Amino acid sequence: MYTIEGTLERITYQSDDDGYMVGRLTPKGRGYQVTVVGKLVGVRPGETLLLEGEWQEHRDHGRQFAVATYRTLMPATIDGIRRYLGSGLIKGIGPATAKKITDTFGKYTLDVIEREPDRLAEVPGLGRKKVELIKAAWREQQRIKEVMLFLQDVGLPTGLAVRIYKQYGDAAIGVVRDEPYRLADEVYGIGFLTADKIAAALGITPDDPRRVAAGLRHTLGAATDDGHCYLPAAELVRKAAAILGVGEALVSEVLATPGLAGEIESELSSPALGSSSPVYLRPLAMAETGVAGAILRLLRAPSEMAGFYRQARWSQVFAHLAEKRAITLADRQQDAVRMALTEKVSILTGGPGTGKTMSLRTVVTLAQARGYSVLLTSPTGRAARRLSEATGAEAKTIHRLLEYAPGGGGSFRRNADWPLACDLLVVDEVSMLDVLLANQLLKAVPAHAHLLLVGDADQLPSVGPGRVLRDLLESGVVPSVHLDTIFRQAAGSGIAHNARRINQGVPPELQGLEDFFFFPAPDAEACAARVIELVAERIPARFGLDPRRDIQVLSPTHKGAAGVASLNRLLQEALNPSAADKPEKSYGASLFRLGDRVIQQRNNYELDVYNGDIGVVAAIDHVEQSLRVRFEDGREVAFDFAILDELALAYALSVHKSQGGEYPAVVLPLLMQHGGMLQRNLLYTAVTRARGLAVLAGDRRAIAAAVATESAQRRYTGLEARLRG
Repeated sequence: MYTIEGTLERITYQSDDDGYMVGRLTPKGRGYQVTVVGKLVGVRPGETLLLEGEWQEHRDHGRQFAVATYRTLMPATIDGIRRYLGSGLIKGIGPATAKKITDTFGKYTLDVIEREPDRLAEVPGLGRKKVELIKAAWREQQRIKEVMLFLQDVGLPTGLAVRIYKQYGDAAIGVVRDEPYRLADEVYGIGFLTADKIAAALGITPDDPRRVAAGLRHTLGAATDDGHCYLPAAELVRKAAAILGVGEALVSEVLATPGLAGEIESELSSPALGSSSPVYLRPLAMAETGVAGAILRLLRAPSEMAGFYRQARWSQVFAHLAEKRAITLADRQQDAVRMALTEKVSILTGGPGTGKTMSLRTVVTLAQARGYSVLLTSPTGRAARRLSEATGAEAKTIHRLLEYAPGGGGSFRRNADWPLACDLLVVDEVSMLDVLLANQLLKAVPAHAHLLLVGDADQLPSVGPGRVLRDLLESGVVPSVHLDTIFRQAAGSGIAHNARRINQGVPPELQGLEDFFFFPAPDAEACAARVIELVAERIPARFGLDPRRDIQVLSPTHKGAAGVASLNRLLQEALNPSAADKPEKSYGASLFRLGDRVIQQRNNYELDVYNGDIGVVAAIDHVEQSLRVRFEDGREVAFDFAILDELALAYALSVHKSQGGEYPAVVLPLLMQHGGMLQRNLLYTAVTRARGLAVLAGDRRAIAAAVATESAQRRYTGLEARLRG
C-alpha cells in the first residue's frame, strides 16, 4: 500500500449511486497530475486528500492510483481554498463569490467560515441575506458529509445522504443507526431493500420482529404499486416470507400480534395461513371507508336542484336548447343531462367521439342558467385545461380545488369542516382517480351538492391504488349513463373508429385512413430508429407539427430499445442536442439539458407540483444548484439538484403516465417484446390520447396480441363491497 497527499484538481466522473469517482490529483510538492479512482464520498475539487491505496495499470486509461482509504484535509493554499469554495460545494457560492471571500480572508478563509461566519459580512458585495444563506449551507454541507461517510460504512449509495439529512436534520445518523426501517416508510427514494441492507450492516438479525414488520409493510406497499388496496392474508404472508427469506409461521405471528406490524389493518385474530381476510395499510382502509361513506351520505341527502329539475318539462328544455343555443342532443345524451341534474351522484361514461363533452357542457349551461354554482375539476393539469376548453368554465386540478397547504406537513384546507362552495361538482377523467385522492375530494363535497363523475371506464385504471370508477359502476348504487354512439363530427375519424374496434376486441384498420397510420418495424432497434425518424422528420414535414411541443411518444414499457428510457435518450439527442450555450446537469443515469421536455414523477406538495405535471427546463444554475422548470400552466418551479430524481425526460412517456393527456399526435411503438403489457386497455388508452394523429410502429402480431388480451389482473379492492353495505 502507498500513501499520497495532494490537491484534487478536478472530478471527471462520479457516481451518485456508490460514490465511485475518477479524478485528477496533484501530489504535494510535485508539478504533475495523477489519476485517482475509488469510492471517495463527497470530495470536491480544491480539497487536500490523504490517500492510501495502490498503483494499477489500466488497459485503456494507463497508470492510476486505486484508493482503498482516504482522509479529507482542508486545502491550505489560497488557490486551493478558492477552487474548493467555488466548486459547487455551497449553494450560492460560485467562482466569483469564492474569489471575493478568499481575497478578503486569504488563507484564514475556512477558519472564518467555520468559527466566525458572521465576518462574511466584511466581504464587499455580500449582503446579510447572502451571508445567512452561506452560513446555513456550510453547516448543512458538513452534516451531509457526516451522513455520507456513515452511509459509506454500511455500503449504501451516497446520493441518499442529502434526502436523509433533509428528512431528519441533525438526528439523521441516529435514525439511520437506531431505526433504519423508518427510512423505507418516510424517505422518498429509499425502499425496504435499502433499509434492510442498512439494518443488516448494523447487526439486526433476519428474524427480528422489527424486520418482519417492515417486510410486511413493504409487501403491502409493493401491492399498492400494482394498484391493489389490500392483499388476502395468505397471499401477503407468502409473499412477505419469500422477500424476507424467513418462515411463513414467523410472518403470520408478527402479522397477528396487535400493534407489532405498525400501520397495518386486518381482521386477523390468529395466524391462520389459509385466511382470505383482507390486510390493508391503514391509510388505504381508511380511504376506502371514507369514499364509500361519502358516496352513500351524498345519495341520501336532500337536494333543492334535484327537486326543481324533477319537475322540469324536459322536452321543452331540450327544444329551447336546440333553438336558442344550437345544442341538439341524442336520446342517451338527454338521459345523461337529466341524470346529472336530478340525481345527487351520477356517472357519465363513454369513449372518444360519443358526445361526453356536449353532454357535460349542457349540464353546466343549465345549472348555471338557474343560478346554481358549478365547480369543475380533474386529477391533472392537462385534463383540467381540456375540461375548461370543453365547457367554457374554469376547471382546476383536484389539489388546487382543495387548496393544498404545503407548510407544516401539508394538508387540504377544503375538507368536511370547510367544504367546497358549490351546488354541482363535476369531476372529469375519473378513471385516473385513485382511492386516496378520491377520499380527500369527497370529504369536501357539501351534503346538498350534486356530484357528476365523468370518465372512460375502458381506459387503464389509475396509477395509484384502487379502481374507483369501476367499483362505483359495478356496485350498482350510483346511477350511470354510458354513451356509445359515435357522432357525425367524429364519424370520419380513424382514431375514433379504431378506438371502438380495439375496445370491441377487433384489430384496428391500418390502411386507408387519414389520421391513423402503421409502420412495420418488428425489430426493437429498428422500431426505435423508425420512431425517431417519424418524430423528428416525417410527421413535422407532412403535418407541420412541432416535434417537441405537438408530438408525444408513448411506450408500453420503460425498458428495452423501444422503451421509455431508451427513446428519451434518442429523442433528446435528435430534438435538443448538446450545444455550448445549453447548460446541462447530470443526476444518476439522467441528463437534463436546457430546453428539455420533462415530467414530474411524484407529488411534491412543498413545491406544489404533482405526479404527471409536464414542463420544459427553463434554466440550470450550477451556483445556486437548482434547475428551473416552466410547467404547462405557466408557473416556473426551482428544483434543488438534490431532488432531480423527481424529474424525468418526457419526450417519451409510458402509456400509464399519459392518462388524462391529449396530444395533437401520438406515436406508439408496439412489439412482441412488450410481452405482458400487450393488453387491450393499454392500446385503447394510447390511441385515445391522440387528438389529430395516431401512428403505430412495430409488429402487427403485437397489435393483434394487445387487442385479443383483456387485462388479466383484477385489483384487490373493497370499495364495491363497502358501497353495497
